[in-house]
Amino acid sequence: MPAVTAENILELARVQPHPESRPRAVKSVSTAPQGHEGEGFPVRRAFAGVDLRDLDPFIHMDQMGEVEYAPLEPRGTDWHPHRGFETVTYIIDGSFLHEDTHGGGGAITDGDTQWMTAGSGLLHIEAPPEKLVMDGGLFHGLQLWVNLPGHLKMTDPRYQDIQSGDVQLLSSEDGGALVRVIAGEVDGHQGPGITHTPISIVHATVSPGAQLRLPWNPGYNALVYVLSGEGTIGAEGRPLRTGQLAVLRDGDHIEVRADQQQDARHAQGIDLYILGGQAINEPVMAYGPFVMNTRAQLVTAFEDFQAGRLGIIPNSPRVKAASQIVKDAIDRGEAAPGHHLL
Repeated sequence: MPAVTAENILELARVQPHPESRPRAVKSVSTAPQGHEGEGFPVRRAFAGVDLRDLDPFIHMDQMGEVEYAPLEPRGTDWHPHRGFETVTYIIDGSFLHEDTHGGGGAITDGDTQWMTAGSGLLHIEAPPEKLVMDGGLFHGLQLWVNLPGHLKMTDPRYQDIQSGDVQLLSSEDGGALVRVIAGEVDGHQGPGITHTPISIVHATVSPGAQLRLPWNPGYNALVYVLSGEGTIGAEGRPLRTGQLAVLRDGDHIEVRADQQQDARHAQGIDLYILGGQAINEPVMAYGPFVMNTRAQLVTAFEDFQAGRLGIIPNSPRVKAASQIVKDAIDRGEAAPGHHLL
């Protein structure tokens, strides 16, 4: 169950397409392959196999979990660099800690979003807090990479801490769907995220049997990713389920209906991460943690990283990587070495 809910959804402002609004048809549906990231946490690669021209201005997205960790199982990432884009980390359930060499950081928990503009470059680390590592528990989130246009790739880094209570909460026409606007504008309602690239991001939960008709900027592309549950999308009613991404064609609004029958784990309906933006229409040269326009810029990014110009790992206790927490537990005799799975 997502952490951000509404006490009475019927009291929220409602989104409603214009009577002459055109629904967006489905261009493609893809299924995210599953893998592992960082020190071993499970992910679904939401954009795998999708043409970058359909994704623009987005580059990459991982669904992290949904997973119920046992003690000493939670993982994170070690210190690593970024340049040329923004990372958006959204924690649906659970907690993550962030720190970067530009001074940003803190806890991201239960509906919070951490928006990090890497820009000219920095190092950062993401790790579960010690309590989650030692006790286990539910973890579910997303990380999205948003491209920056060429003239902003070397902009100063920036960090935004968007609390769960800051998101704009809306309802569908019939009150059967909760819409959380994280960034951008949807039907005249503004989300809290400040973006360099014009985009909108929504997390929506559609109750079983209900329909969401979401007005969407006709100048933006539209991508609908299923976090959990089953339903149909588009005027043609194309089936869509957990771990699938729908790329939509032109139009004025997005139509999604949740299946009446959902499995017991996702009885609340279908959970969707909906995103779109204005295409940058520039060459993309990406490798590892850098997203630039040319190969020469990539080479420079690697050289700057190796020379320490993207930052030096601080000696700070704010974030301790999950691997170190587990090692400490072994040293204290609280965990057997066989439990150390990193």
